[in-house]
Amino acid sequence: MLSLIDKRIGRRDSGFSLVEVLVSIVVLSFGLLGMVGMQAVSLQANREARLQSAATVMAREAAEMIRGNKNIGVLASNNPYVRTLSAGTATGTSSYCLAVAATTACADTTEIANAQMTEWLARVNAELPGARVSICVDTAPFDSNGLPQWACTTGAGGVLVVKIGWTKGSTNKSLTGSSAIEKATIPTIIMPVTAGNTA
Repeated sequence: MLSLIDKRIGRRDSGFSLVEVLVSIVVLSFGLLGMVGMQAVSLQANREARLQSAATVMAREAAEMIRGNKNIGVLASNNPYVRTLSAGTATGTSSYCLAVAATTACADTTEIANAQMTEWLARVNAELPGARVSICVDTAPFDSNGLPQWACTTGAGGVLVVKIGWTKGSTNKSLTGSSAIEKATIPTIIMPVTAGNTA
């Protein structure tokens, strides 16, 4: 009789029941769903970091172009580098005298500045989705709450700044549809341009 009880107990402990297998599959599924959600968030964060890096490089490049032509870009009152780009349309004079297929070379430093900005704005527009740019002299690039602002306040003590923004996903995950997209309502990058040496 003891051996019969031992056999029944042994049979009961020898495998998993269907309920146990189903419960383990459900638990595993929740873990996999969490991993998929984390992957989606990771991809969006990676995209935003790539765009942030590209915009920083572009802003630094614009600052270096302006410094390289500082007699026109920093010291002149009529500055050809002061531009805006919004909705794919750039303000200012376009010039293509620096292009490989240009038939005539740039005549002066103002034309060089216009050609540099034409090419630079085209690349910004191509690399950043819904790009918006403002290069201006500004005394207050940040508002009273410490947030960057597009408006440029001219006046004494103003510094030439490069402001860049682009369309990106909102960090508020409760928003859906078009409200989950931020369309460059404030600049993401603000880079001041200093004159450097006067020599």
